[in-house]
Amino acid sequence: MRDVDLAELRWFHIEQLLPIEDELFGEERWSAGMFWNELALGHYYLVALDVDGSVLGYAGLAVAGPDEAWVQNLGVRTSAQRRGIGRRLLEALLAEAKRRGARQVLLEVAVDNAPAQRLYAEYGFEAVGIRRGYYQPSNTDALVMMREQD
Repeated sequence: MRDVDLAELRWFHIEQLLPIEDELFGEERWSAGMFWNELALGHYYLVALDVDGSVLGYAGLAVAGPDEAWVQNLGVRTSAQRRGIGRRLLEALLAEAKRRGARQVLLEVAVDNAPAQRLYAEYGFEAVGIRRGYYQPSNTDALVMMREQD
């Protein structure tokens, strides 16, 4: 794997996230304003940077309450997938959740996104519920997954 660095998401990275969002999520993509809001709320976001500084992927975590955290999103540019970038981002989010005292980490993933579900399962996430019609405008259900932290 070529060198990929993880760094804190900064405002100047947001424009590079938008094409990745479009590529991965189409009409359900996040807008620049949504990412700006995540930063304004102080949520923990990382980017995976290629050697030239371009964004290959990103991930975010929100800590809710004293012992719960939510993976807000995790995306890797299609051309950079299968290089371990998603794993590195997820591992960094889980480490941050643990550092902040979260005993449970939760996330939502599309019910038809089997590769992501397999990745999360490898890290101890288990299905705990369904959010019907969660993703709009496709009306796709979300699988809620949870992991107990060590």
